[in-house]
Amino acid sequence: MGKFDFDRQEMIALLKDRDITNECLLRAMATVERHLFVPEAFKNRAYEDSALPIGSGQTISQPYTVAFMTQVLQVKKGDKVLEVGTGSGYQAVILAEMGARVFTIERDLDLLAGARKMFDKLGYRIASKGGDGTVGWTEFAPFDGIIVTAGAPNVPQPLLDQLADGARLVIPVGDLDIQTLTVCTRNGDKFDHREIEGFKFVPLIGKMGWR
Repeated sequence: MGKFDFDRQEMIALLKDRDITNECLLRAMATVERHLFVPEAFKNRAYEDSALPIGSGQTISQPYTVAFMTQVLQVKKGDKVLEVGTGSGYQAVILAEMGARVFTIERDLDLLAGARKMFDKLGYRIASKGGDGTVGWTEFAPFDGIIVTAGAPNVPQPLLDQLADGARLVIPVGDLDIQTLTVCTRNGDKFDHREIEGFKFVPLIGKMGWR
């Protein structure tokens, strides 16, 4: 067993200790090699429970944050999921490994190019495009789940509009310092909101985010 395999096992043990119970999610995170998604200088820290820089002022979220957001999204095999903020591509690959049909949007074209190379290298069929993720991807809506990996000042209405009935949007909402993870579940024309405190993300830039 290599160092990264041992580190990944330790990461999974930590996630279980912190009430990550979704077995499909845990299997995906035990399978996907997070060290492939971080710059060379940070590979030895790839399985720490911390966010790491990936360039362009962006980060790869800490493993617990990825796991927690994915767990509350309640992804099922075959679900059509939109991710806003591709970043390194790690979250998208976790969703794809769980059997979701993933659509992901990234405004930084350099990050998007790197993520696409990783999708191809690892053999995942993930639809991606460059652009403003705050307005969603109407061409493929409605979605069975939407996950936003950057902090927004408010919940973007276009993302709510693109949820299928019964589907969930998971998004950090707050100011530029601290956000509340907001889970919006669609019930017909109404939305139920649940809030979970204590998260920090890079800002969500776009028409419906931070300018």
